[in-house]
Amino acid sequence: MPISQTYPFFTLVLVWLLLSNATAAQAGAGQWHSAAPMPSERSEVAVAELDGKIYVVGGFSKANDLEIYDPRADRWSRGAPPPQPLHHAGTVGLNGKLYVIGGYSGGWAPVASLYEYDPERNRWRGMAPMPTARGALAVAVLDGKIHVVGGAGNDRRNTPAHEVYDPGSNTWSNRAALPTPRDHLAAAAVGGRLYAIGGRTDGSYASNLAANEVYDPASDRWERRSDLPTPRSGIAAAVIDGRIVVVGGEAPEGTFDTVEAYDPASDDWQRLAAMPTARHGLGAAVVDGRIFVVGGGPTPGGSASPANEVFTP
Repeated sequence: MPISQTYPFFTLVLVWLLLSNATAAQAGAGQWHSAAPMPSERSEVAVAELDGKIYVVGGFSKANDLEIYDPRADRWSRGAPPPQPLHHAGTVGLNGKLYVIGGYSGGWAPVASLYEYDPERNRWRGMAPMPTARGALAVAVLDGKIHVVGGAGNDRRNTPAHEVYDPGSNTWSNRAALPTPRDHLAAAAVGGRLYAIGGRTDGSYASNLAANEVYDPASDRWERRSDLPTPRSGIAAAVIDGRIVVVGGEAPEGTFDTVEAYDPASDDWQRLAAMPTARHGLGAAVVDGRIFVVGGGPTPGGSASPANEVFTP
């Protein structure tokens, strides 16, 4: 066949490649796939990684439950239930233990409780309570201590409280207050600093925020950084490859499948591939270089799901 007759074929291939690359760029970097769903449907969960496993505590409809996911086996198991039913709590894994902080119990009563879970003994114990009772707060580990920021207390009023727990001494201390009081926000620590991102005021997702504020423990000061491109609340965040990846959320018009990554070094944001399932009140944890996004509600308010979706950068 004369080569002139092959041009249409090569032209079609070239156009297909260009369109594919454009579509991939528009969709954002990274890929998603589904993993074994949670045994239960729930939202407003507390989620953390500890020693390669992911722990899901409390939440709407399953406030008394602890479910544990092993990503390497793609399998779920159950742990001892927490000492009290909780939703909108915060949790982190640190030094071989899981810490569950604050939240709401008995409906919408804010609590100051701090519980420590020992996976080896499958046992909980109460620790020194947080100075400020609150739920829909955000937590992160910085320099071996647990920083707790924002949230809402009685009458769903926001607090600027920034309190730090030292597991070694079982004591709390105060740090510089969060400049923008808010709830349903996300927190993450990277590069020796603490970031508080997104959220809303007075518990209303009609008042979503784009605020991105960073705390420097050396100076005990906060400063404003580049705003979250999509204002939203009911979000989760995880740190991977030195970036903070913010997923999901809700607003009056619906839930978000939006995934945006913040680079502290350049102070800018990048849109990543959207989640397969839009939801809010979800949790995120990193294992083996992948982000596992668990639970959450597919519609605004009190909905729930068993979703377990995995993002690979």
